Amino acid sequence: MTSDPGQARLFEGQDSTGYRPLAARLRPTRLPDYAGQQHLLAPGKPLRQAIDAGQLHSMILWGPPGVGKTTLARLAAGTAAAHFLQLSAVLSGVKDIRAAIERAQQYKVQGRDTVLFVDEVHRFNKSQQDAFLPYVEDGTVIFIGATTENPSFELNNALLSRARVYKLRALDETDIRSVLARGLAELGERISAPEDSLAVLARQADGDARRALNLLELAADLAVDSVITQDTLREVLQGSLRRFDKGGDLFYDQISALHKAVRGSAPDAALYWFCRMLDGGCDPLYIARRVVRMASEEVGNADPRALTLSLEAWQVQERLGTPEGELAIAQAIVYLACAAKSNAVYSAFNAARADVAAGASEEVPLHLRNAPTQLLREMEHGAGYRYAHDEAGAYAAGENYFPPALRDRQYYHPVDRGLELKIRDKLRHLRELDKTSTLRRYD
Repeated sequence: MTSDPGQARLFEGQDSTGYRPLAARLRPTRLPDYAGQQHLLAPGKPLRQAIDAGQLHSMILWGPPGVGKTTLARLAAGTAAAHFLQLSAVLSGVKDIRAAIERAQQYKVQGRDTVLFVDEVHRFNKSQQDAFLPYVEDGTVIFIGATTENPSFELNNALLSRARVYKLRALDETDIRSVLARGLAELGERISAPEDSLAVLARQADGDARRALNLLELAADLAVDSVITQDTLREVLQGSLRRFDKGGDLFYDQISALHKAVRGSAPDAALYWFCRMLDGGCDPLYIARRVVRMASEEVGNADPRALTLSLEAWQVQERLGTPEGELAIAQAIVYLACAAKSNAVYSAFNAARADVAAGASEEVPLHLRNAPTQLLREMEHGAGYRYAHDEAGAYAAGENYFPPALRDRQYYHPVDRGLELKIRDKLRHLRELDKTSTLRRYD
């Protein structure tokens, strides 16, 4: 089923017949009733000034669910006395976009502005997003898109260049409590909730006003003697309500937080983000794979046991599953967070790859080439190669294993922590031997 822009809802004319959820009934119609987002809407803020003056511009409202993106778009349109047309990127296609634009053009002839609100705009593909561009450019519509995903990754640069991005935040518990108070007032005297029940609802709403009101309405339906008690809430609050969008921004933000906590030697914070991801339904095997990455990237040769332990934790998860595997992964995470840190191998790897990508296809020097046949030996493959085990200390001082153009290049710089302290001292000693050798290759 696709939406019909010919039936797109105007801000001035919503249908109020039939059942409407509590969250829909309480959608603010005045800016003073709007909860949260004071970093954008406090007096003097640019967006607040634009709305108060009725001078709207195209914008992208980016934020988690239930923080008021649609409501803010409606309030902005109403304050500017503009027609409000709404499309959902889930249900609409290019045909629907064209129909909405035609309607906006009719309003333009009448001297009225049109706010075209596109919910979940990130779900439109490139061609669908491109369809808006000329009409945003010529002022046919004031475009407002709403998205839960990072616009930098999900929206075309051409559309982003024509719209200002505003980041909306999850509501704090004070904001949620004010929303719940309005909800109780709407439900009337027949329903009451003690302060401890409201506190639980506010906390479990997890920054989502819509979720808070939906929970309140459900709790009201189940309330005994018109009172929302803790027993009522235990029945309502089944399962986790914390936000975790698999594959979305929250997913990558949380794995980023876990990785940074390990890098920062903060085992308690690392465990917290690990448990948050598990609580949200993340596959433990995904986390195990990322932990192996952390072992090489953040610990490296400062403590090679970190990689071994991480691989073993991955194997425990594969063999035994939950909860044994999760505990093994937690053990690896704590070990990595507490281990000596070095990104020397990671940095060396990236530097070597950069040289390879930027350089020519250097020939393998003759002394390093393989010579399995008589012909290749006659062509001097392997000629002059010094077998390290035959040299003093099993080291061929002065030998060079790079192509001539890259002679003496150094990528790996061990740190002065953990095992790499000893590695650093050894490499420093070997380089001193190279400098004093009378057999320096390429001299």
